[in-house]
Amino acid sequence: MVRYSKLAFRQTVHAYGTDLCWTPMILAKEFNRNSFARDSDLTISTNQPQPPTIVQFGANSPLELARASSLVAPSVSGVDLNCGCPQSWACAETLGAALMEKRELVRDMVTETREKLRQDGWAMGKDRDKDNPAGRSVSVKIRVHHDLRKTMDFIDTVLGHDQDRHIDFLTIHPRTRNTPSSIPINPEALEILTSKYGDRVPILLSGDVFAMDALPFASPLLPNTESTDGGKPILPKLAGLMSARAILANPALYAGYGACPWEAVETFMINAARAPLPFKLTLHHVTQMCAPGMGPNKSSLLAKKERAALMECANMCDLIDFLDEKRGLRREGIEYGRNGYT
Repeated sequence: MVRYSKLAFRQTVHAYGTDLCWTPMILAKEFNRNSFARDSDLTISTNQPQPPTIVQFGANSPLELARASSLVAPSVSGVDLNCGCPQSWACAETLGAALMEKRELVRDMVTETREKLRQDGWAMGKDRDKDNPAGRSVSVKIRVHHDLRKTMDFIDTVLGHDQDRHIDFLTIHPRTRNTPSSIPINPEALEILTSKYGDRVPILLSGDVFAMDALPFASPLLPNTESTDGGKPILPKLAGLMSARAILANPALYAGYGACPWEAVETFMINAARAPLPFKLTLHHVTQMCAPGMGPNKSSLLAKKERAALMECANMCDLIDFLDEKRGLRREGIEYGRNGYT
């Protein structure tokens, strides 16, 4: 997620069952040219568990993406080209969702990146090397077009021949470039694309993964899923789920929690102490975790007035003291009511 998926947060969600963690989108050109950008955009752990991490790049040049991928390869599990960001600034620079109209350019970027990683000794030789610790994946995240035939042309071009795929997996966000996040995803489009390509390349879903028991489709990935689930599309070839907004509010989403537990806040604070973040970013994370989530379970760790008080914390010491106080009151069974604590 843009700005948010720093090391402390990646460590937190990984502790609660997330298999792969993405970085915020990093601009490949700036990353290549600016040591300050490299130091600030990609933080890795040297003495704590390093979550399996995919670096998400924004790029529009094969050379820039290949060079940036070469720089991060020793420290991460793979690189991902973002063709899904709909923000106007990104599209104006031919980044993000604007690349959905540049399928040959995207193909050239991933093929040159694969070749550069091969030259550097980080080759991923498809299935035969899937357990090779030296392998680094190359993937693409996309949106869909109004006309799915254009999306299929894009995937065919970027995917390449089945015997020598250009990418190792594909993430699909089934909204168009102009569809706001307030509009639900298009599960029918996802069903068509996973049915067509799911046997050729692993496909992940990004979008509306708010709760494991309230997804707009049925899948063998999920426990207790029936073959017919209230008319929902069935996605037997879906390989994985990606969450952004919902996991920001509930880092324990993939561990089966319907709402964020206090333990996840404590885990994040410990990780943030070891891998510090700007205070405003830390406060934003905690505020999101203590508010109602995006799934059906709308319970929250703090009441609305408490969250307003939380925002008044001026530094990490204030924040730690505030959370310790609220956590202690909860343990004692004291709740915050209309007229204060009772």
